[in-house]
Amino acid sequence: MSKSRILVAVSSPWASEKLLGPVADLASRLGSDVVIAHVATLQDEDEHESDATNRGEQTLKLLTESLADKGINSEGIMLFSDDTSKAILNTAHARQCTMILLGLTGKGVLKRLIAGDVPGNLIRQTDLPVLLLPANWNGNL
Repeated sequence: MSKSRILVAVSSPWASEKLLGPVADLASRLGSDVVIAHVATLQDEDEHESDATNRGEQTLKLLTESLADKGINSEGIMLFSDDTSKAILNTAHARQCTMILLGLTGKGVLKRLIAGDVPGNLIRQTDLPVLLLPANWNGNL
C-alpha cells in the first residue's frame, strides 16, 4: 500500500503556526507525507502580486521547515487561481493526497459571504475526506 499524503491548505503565516501542532501530530500518527498548498490571492485592491507571492512563500516556508524539524516529510506548493477551492482539490488529486486538512480562520458569516466560502465550496466539490480545524482549536488530533 502506498504512503498516505495529507494536503494542508494554509492562508497565512499565522495559519501555518496555528496548524503546525495538529498537522505534525496527525501526519506522524498516520505515517503520512504532507503537501502544503497556499493559493496566492490579493488581500485588497491596493496590494501588488509580489506582496501576495512573498506572503505565500513565507507561509509555505514556515510550515515546511517546522515539519522538517519534527521529522515529517513535506513539500510546499504555491498556487495561483481565482477559484481557491478548485485549486486545492486539483492539487490534492495531482499529488495523490488521501485527505485534505483546512484550518478555519474564524471569519464571521458576512466576511465569508463576501470573500467566498472556501471550506463550504471545497466540501461540496470534493470526493476526498476533509478535516476542518476550528479557529480556536489548540489541541492535537
